[in-house]
Amino acid sequence: MPFVSGSKQNLRTALPLIAATLAASIAMAQSQAHAQQPDLIVKFDQSQLLRLPRPAAEIIIGNPAVADVAIQTGNLLVITGKSFGITNIIALDADRQVIQDQRVMVRRDEVNVVNIYKSASRQSFNCAPQCNPSIMPGDDPNFFNQTKSLAEAKIGFSERAADAGAAGGGGAAGGSQ
Repeated sequence: MPFVSGSKQNLRTALPLIAATLAASIAMAQSQAHAQQPDLIVKFDQSQLLRLPRPAAEIIIGNPAVADVAIQTGNLLVITGKSFGITNIIALDADRQVIQDQRVMVRRDEVNVVNIYKSASRQSFNCAPQCNPSIMPGDDPNFFNQTKSLAEAKIGFSERAADAGAAGGGGAAGGSQ
Protein backbone atom coordinates (compact mmCIF):
# COMPACT_ATOMS: atom_id res chain seq x y z
CA MET A 1 0.00 0.00 0.00
CA PRO A 2 1.66 3.29 -1.06
CA PHE A 3 2.24 6.06 1.48
CA VAL A 4 -0.33 8.80 1.14
CA SER A 5 0.17 12.12 2.87
CA GLY A 6 -2.38 12.64 5.60
CA SER A 7 -3.15 9.00 6.18
CA LYS A 8 -2.57 8.19 9.88
CA GLN A 9 -2.59 4.43 9.24
CA ASN A 10 0.12 4.72 6.60
CA LEU A 11 2.14 7.01 8.86
CA ARG A 12 2.00 4.48 11.73
CA THR A 13 3.18 1.75 9.35
CA ALA A 14 5.92 3.85 7.76
CA LEU A 15 7.52 5.31 10.93
CA PRO A 16 8.92 2.01 12.29
CA LEU A 17 10.25 1.18 8.82
CA ILE A 18 11.90 4.60 8.52
CA ALA A 19 13.39 4.28 12.03
CA ALA A 20 14.73 0.78 11.28
CA THR A 21 16.25 1.97 7.99
CA LEU A 22 17.88 4.96 9.70
CA ALA A 23 19.30 2.76 12.51
CA ALA A 24 20.67 0.28 9.98
CA SER A 25 22.28 3.09 7.97
CA ILE A 26 23.96 4.51 11.09
CA ALA A 27 25.20 1.07 12.15
CA MET A 28 26.57 0.39 8.67
CA ALA A 29 28.35 3.77 8.57
CA GLN A 30 29.94 3.09 12.00
CA SER A 31 30.96 -0.40 10.89
CA GLN A 32 32.56 0.95 7.73
CA ALA A 33 34.40 3.63 9.74
CA HIS A 34 35.95 0.91 11.93
CA ALA A 35 36.69 -1.32 8.95
CA GLN A 36 38.62 1.45 7.20
CA GLN A 37 41.23 1.67 9.97
CA PRO A 38 44.33 -0.28 9.04
CA ASP A 39 45.46 -3.02 11.40
CA LEU A 40 47.93 -1.94 14.05
CA ILE A 41 51.01 -4.14 13.58
CA VAL A 42 52.92 -4.81 16.80
CA LYS A 43 56.02 -6.94 16.85
CA PHE A 44 56.38 -9.78 19.36
CA ASP A 45 58.02 -8.55 22.60
CA GLN A 46 57.93 -4.94 21.40
CA SER A 47 55.67 -1.94 21.95
CA GLN A 48 53.80 0.38 19.64
CA LEU A 49 52.15 3.72 20.40
CA LEU A 50 48.50 4.36 19.56
CA ARG A 51 47.18 7.91 19.81
CA LEU A 52 43.42 8.22 20.24
CA PRO A 53 41.40 11.20 18.95
CA ARG A 54 40.21 11.95 22.52
CA PRO A 55 40.93 10.67 26.04
CA ALA A 56 39.79 7.18 27.01
CA ALA A 57 38.16 6.29 30.32
CA GLU A 58 38.26 2.52 29.76
CA ILE A 59 40.23 0.11 27.58
CA ILE A 60 39.01 -3.37 26.62
CA ILE A 61 41.42 -5.94 25.21
CA GLY A 62 39.91 -8.77 23.18
CA ASN A 63 42.64 -11.27 24.06
CA PRO A 64 45.09 -10.14 26.76
CA ALA A 65 47.32 -13.13 25.97
CA VAL A 66 48.10 -11.59 22.55
CA ALA A 67 48.59 -7.92 23.49
CA ASP A 68 48.75 -5.74 26.57
CA VAL A 69 47.81 -2.07 26.81
CA ALA A 70 49.01 0.65 29.17
CA ILE A 71 47.54 4.15 29.19
CA GLN A 72 50.32 6.77 29.19
CA THR A 73 47.99 9.75 29.06
CA GLY A 74 44.27 9.90 28.42
CA ASN A 75 44.71 9.55 24.68
CA LEU A 76 48.12 7.83 24.33
CA LEU A 77 48.25 4.06 24.63
CA VAL A 78 51.24 1.71 24.64
CA ILE A 79 50.43 -1.66 23.10
CA THR A 80 52.88 -4.51 23.75
CA GLY A 81 52.90 -7.71 21.71
CA LYS A 82 52.83 -10.67 24.11
CA SER A 83 52.25 -13.58 21.74
CA PHE A 84 51.55 -14.12 18.06
CA GLY A 85 48.00 -13.59 16.93
CA ILE A 86 45.21 -11.13 16.28
CA THR A 87 43.07 -9.32 18.82
CA ASN A 88 41.39 -5.95 19.16
CA ILE A 89 41.44 -3.00 21.53
CA ILE A 90 38.33 -0.98 22.25
CA ALA A 91 38.68 2.46 23.82
CA LEU A 92 35.62 3.94 25.55
CA ASP A 93 35.09 7.50 26.77
CA ALA A 94 33.51 8.48 30.10
CA ASP A 95 30.03 8.11 28.56
CA ARG A 96 30.95 4.55 27.43
CA GLN A 97 30.91 5.60 23.78
CA VAL A 98 33.41 3.88 21.47
CA ILE A 99 36.35 6.14 20.67
CA GLN A 100 38.19 3.51 18.68
CA ASP A 101 37.92 -0.22 17.98
CA GLN A 102 41.34 -1.15 16.66
CA ARG A 103 42.40 -4.56 15.37
CA VAL A 104 45.92 -5.53 16.51
CA MET A 105 48.16 -8.08 14.81
CA VAL A 106 51.20 -9.35 16.71
CA ARG A 107 53.89 -10.60 14.35
CA ARG A 108 57.43 -11.81 14.56
CA ASP A 109 60.13 -9.20 13.94
CA GLU A 110 62.02 -10.59 10.96
CA VAL A 111 64.64 -7.81 10.78
CA ASN A 112 68.09 -9.18 11.63
CA VAL A 113 66.63 -12.58 12.55
CA VAL A 114 68.30 -15.75 11.33
CA ASN A 115 66.54 -19.10 11.61
CA ILE A 116 68.48 -22.35 11.55
CA TYR A 117 66.47 -25.43 10.67
CA LYS A 118 67.59 -28.93 11.63
CA SER A 119 64.99 -31.24 10.09
CA ALA A 120 61.69 -29.97 11.53
CA SER A 121 63.21 -28.06 14.46
CA ARG A 122 64.02 -24.35 14.38
CA GLN A 123 66.53 -22.24 16.28
CA SER A 124 66.22 -18.43 16.19
CA PHE A 125 69.03 -15.92 16.44
CA ASN A 126 69.04 -12.12 16.51
CA CYS A 127 71.92 -10.93 14.38
CA ALA A 128 72.53 -7.22 14.95
CA PRO A 129 75.50 -6.94 14.56
CA GLN A 130 76.46 -10.41 15.86
CA CYS A 131 74.23 -13.45 16.17
CA ASN A 132 72.89 -14.35 19.61
CA PRO A 133 70.30 -17.01 20.50
CA SER A 134 66.78 -15.67 20.90
CA ILE A 135 63.83 -16.98 22.94
CA MET A 136 61.11 -17.39 20.32
CA PRO A 137 57.91 -19.47 20.57
CA GLY A 138 57.99 -22.23 18.00
CA ASP A 139 61.70 -22.96 18.38
CA ASP A 140 63.01 -26.43 19.20
CA PRO A 141 62.04 -27.05 22.87
CA ASN A 142 65.58 -28.02 23.95
CA PHE A 143 67.08 -24.93 22.30
CA PHE A 144 64.31 -22.73 23.70
CA ASN A 145 64.73 -24.04 27.27
CA GLN A 146 68.53 -23.80 27.17
CA THR A 147 68.40 -20.22 25.84
CA LYS A 148 65.75 -19.30 28.43
CA SER A 149 67.82 -20.82 31.25
CA LEU A 150 70.94 -18.91 30.19
CA ALA A 151 68.99 -15.64 29.93
CA GLU A 152 67.45 -16.14 33.40
CA ALA A 153 70.89 -16.92 34.88
CA LYS A 154 72.33 -13.74 33.35
CA ILE A 155 69.42 -11.64 34.66
CA GLY A 156 69.82 -13.18 38.14
CA PHE A 157 73.56 -12.46 38.09
CA SER A 158 72.93 -8.82 37.14
CA GLU A 159 70.23 -8.38 39.80
CA ARG A 160 72.46 -9.87 42.53
CA ALA A 161 75.33 -7.59 41.49
CA ALA A 162 73.02 -4.55 41.56
CA ASP A 163 71.66 -5.53 44.99
CA ALA A 164 75.20 -6.01 46.34
CA GLY A 165 76.23 -2.63 44.93
CA ALA A 166 73.24 -0.90 46.54
CA ALA A 167 73.89 -2.58 49.89
CA GLY A 168 77.59 -1.67 49.78
CA GLY A 169 77.16 2.06 49.21
CA GLY A 170 76.35 2.30 45.54
CA GLY A 171 78.92 0.01 43.92
CA ALA A 172 81.32 1.54 41.41
CA ALA A 173 79.47 4.87 41.29
CA GLY A 174 79.59 5.25 45.06
CA GLY A 175 83.35 4.94 45.61
CA SER A 176 85.34 6.75 48.34
CA GLN A 177 85.63 10.51 48.32
